[in-house]
Amino acid sequence: MIKNNLLKGVLLVGSGASSYGMLATFVKLAYQENYTTAEVTTAQFVYGIIGLLLINLFQKVKNNNTIKATKKERFQLMFAGTSLGLTSVFYYLAVKYIPVSIAIVLLMQTVWMGVILEMILEKKLPSKQKTIAVFIVLIGTLLATNILKNNLNIDWRGIIWGMLAAASFTTTMFTANKIAIGISSAQRSLYMLFGGAIIVFCFAIFTQNTPFQFEIFMKWGIVLALFGTIIPPILMNAGFPKTGLGIGSIVSTLELPVSVLMAYIILNESVVATQWVGILLIIFAIVFMNIHLKSNK
Repeated sequence: MIKNNLLKGVLLVGSGASSYGMLATFVKLAYQENYTTAEVTTAQFVYGIIGLLLINLFQKVKNNNTIKATKKERFQLMFAGTSLGLTSVFYYLAVKYIPVSIAIVLLMQTVWMGVILEMILEKKLPSKQKTIAVFIVLIGTLLATNILKNNLNIDWRGIIWGMLAAASFTTTMFTANKIAIGISSAQRSLYMLFGGAIIVFCFAIFTQNTPFQFEIFMKWGIVLALFGTIIPPILMNAGFPKTGLGIGSIVSTLELPVSVLMAYIILNESVVATQWVGILLIIFAIVFMNIHLKSNK
């Protein structure tokens, strides 16, 4: 029974992570049809909110005893969700300037950023295991971005946006796991989306210089919402309790190879052997950081 639950959890987390991995390729395809970052993010968040409103309504009808978020919890979740909106904006801007295979590697810098943030908040040095993992991630990043060979061709605007996306995503992960954990994941996701939508709509207002192309809602909006704001959080929130944080974190690294493979197959992005080595090193570092090493006393 325990093994069945674990397998089910692994499949749920893996499917959710894979959905996230497909997202950047769809954004890139939308860019090829001359849609702007503002249009892409707006369509994704509007459909995402509608989808989660329907899910919450279904849960309320099915179970009248569902615990409702308090005013304080709603405000906290919306405030935390602003970093979710920033992550989407920064990441999609990165994808605009650099290949998807590089953008997803930059987003994975949350590994060492999370360690640093944890060190600052807890006021203690990270363990030797985490420190080693951080160095492996940095080496893997140098290889995976192929930055040593492409330093003349790479657009540094994409690098900056990618690193900002990783920083805001790190904030999202830390805050999301500590706020209003007593209410349903659908409620938590909805209020965080409300907060993220404020950022996205403000970004759209200040950056959209051309008439808004409402065709984005018919062409890419539903796809982006499904793979970015509806399917992944539902699957991963359902899977993590079954796998535990350690195994769940390891399985969620599927996002990295799936994203690179999608870019390679659909967008025909060039991915050389050294980049695959770097990707494998980053995945190994995350696995290494989440396994419990036995120490001899």
